[in-house]
Amino acid sequence: MSRFKGSQERSGLLVVYVCDERIRTEQQLTAALEYLKSHPVGEVDEEEFSRYSGVGVLVTPQQIHDQVSDLLEHHKSELMKLKYKFPVGKLMGEMRQRLRWADGKLVKEVIDQQLEALIGPRSQQSPQSNIQKSGCGGKSGAKAVVKEKKAGEEEESRSEKTAGELFGEAANFHKPGENYKTEGYVVTPHTMRLLKKHLEETGGKVVTRFPPEPNGILHIGHAKAINFNFGYAKAHGGITYLRYDDTNPEKEEERFIRGIQEMVKWLGHKPYKINFSSDYFGQLYEWAVELIKRGHAYVCHQTQDELKGHNPPPSPWRERPVEESLLLFEDMKRGKFEEGEATLRMKHVMEDSKQDPVAYRIKYTPHPHAGDAWCVYPTYDFTHCLCDSIENISHSLCTKEFQARRSSYYWLCNALDLYCPVQWEYGRLNLQYTVVSKRKIQKLIGGGIVADWDDPRLYTLTALRRRGIPPEAIHKFTAKVGVTMSQAILHPNLLDSCVRDELNNTATRVMAVLDPVKVVVENLADVQALEVEVLNIPHLPGKGAHKVFFDPSNLYIDASDFKEVAESGYRRLAPGQPVGLKHAGYVISHLRTEKDSSGSVAAVVVEAHRTEEVDKPKAFIQWVSRPVPSAVRLYYSL
Repeated sequence: MSRFKGSQERSGLLVVYVCDERIRTEQQLTAALEYLKSHPVGEVDEEEFSRYSGVGVLVTPQQIHDQVSDLLEHHKSELMKLKYKFPVGKLMGEMRQRLRWADGKLVKEVIDQQLEALIGPRSQQSPQSNIQKSGCGGKSGAKAVVKEKKAGEEEESRSEKTAGELFGEAANFHKPGENYKTEGYVVTPHTMRLLKKHLEETGGKVVTRFPPEPNGILHIGHAKAINFNFGYAKAHGGITYLRYDDTNPEKEEERFIRGIQEMVKWLGHKPYKINFSSDYFGQLYEWAVELIKRGHAYVCHQTQDELKGHNPPPSPWRERPVEESLLLFEDMKRGKFEEGEATLRMKHVMEDSKQDPVAYRIKYTPHPHAGDAWCVYPTYDFTHCLCDSIENISHSLCTKEFQARRSSYYWLCNALDLYCPVQWEYGRLNLQYTVVSKRKIQKLIGGGIVADWDDPRLYTLTALRRRGIPPEAIHKFTAKVGVTMSQAILHPNLLDSCVRDELNNTATRVMAVLDPVKVVVENLADVQALEVEVLNIPHLPGKGAHKVFFDPSNLYIDASDFKEVAESGYRRLAPGQPVGLKHAGYVISHLRTEKDSSGSVAAVVVEAHRTEEVDKPKAFIQWVSRPVPSAVRLYYSL
């Protein structure tokens, strides 16, 4: 019964039907489970249940034999042509349509038997002969064909992995309105009515939300969350809200609110609507009052220090009268308590054994969005699920650290008899050699170790944009990472690879030297400057070209491209080792080195010859002529 997590009554009914052999096949069992999951509450209509599950329907071996014979006759011409390359899955699918309740194992056996009788044994279908027909003989030829096929398959697979399509385990998510089919989802007597209303209001669409806290700039991990939420909804014809989780006025700033919206837009997403949790403060307060009236919440006076640790003492005010808590909660709202003197707590134990999480606390801090209208603010545990319910979220997607809050999420919605979305958790995106914690980044900024949130050594989205990384590369990166339920720490090289792949096809090439050394071309002193046409992207001629000057009297190469003594493996310019100049059509050879008074290389004297006149050099290097002075920022990992 591990496949069914319903009530004991429903489990017992299923056991009875299986033991009585009224449910005999895997197909019937699957249908029975589907029916029970679709009817989680109320009495089971056994007549309807039996009809839906195929109870009493007996498919004989002769019926299977006859239907398979008819099916193979229908596909005979294709079968004789393709032999065992014909997809057997197609035959199995058509048989399921013809005989829904037939035993699948028996159907497969009959298909195999009749296929062998029709087109011969499988062993006679030599894959080697097919390979030889393609012009590749022997074992080596077989390997070549197989490898080529795999490479093609991988290329096709990579082309399909976009940020909006690669959802990994999210393929198992429930359909809108079928929340009750999700393992662990709590069903109440009101669930089906609330789900029906939810479907009426959403039209059956997938509805997701991206709920950042505006207390910092988004980082690379948020990019995964953004692409997942927006991509999953878009792929299923749904919508996504951008909702600021602005319940902590002390740490939130207007610049972060603007910055988050800017980054979502930069990644190419457009929210269906932009909301703030503070937009719902009035409704949330009313629900807090209702929670007290239902006996599920109370005002507590334990201090923050008393609540710290894994096993804080139980609250002595847990059983205080409802009317007393209502009055005290009103006093909290009116500002009659100091900060930390009173909180509203919910009567619930979370998965991590945390007892009675705080729902409201007092903060005498103006709110960046709501102003000074409130001095009591709801916590994440109270706000998040209720805002999801208000917005009719169908899939509440969050990272694994929120798994311990799932029971609280379901409990609060059900305690107030509200529509309850499904919370799905996935693995957080972590990178080595960097920090993405907002608290830690703030500490680095405060200590002067990094300049600000857009310091290019960080992995915030503003820093990555400043570094020159295009959003398309981030999409490819998050698609490669995929959505899994397990935690992983990745090497930044994977992101760098995605950036190179993207820029290789989009970035116009330029030549630059960071440490310039003057080149004197002795045999071209009288040659006038030439205009050289350079393709913007070498392997994509259709992307256009631009012109650069090649002036032998004003020519520079990078210091790293010349060595007076070349070590083993060095391929660039050195005495006795010529080198080509990219795009110029010349190969230069070292004649002598001129140095300044300090002994440093002042100029390299060379002679130049057309590439077609000399042997091909070991390498071609960058150069600049009539250069434009530029500021270049070099940065490394923190």
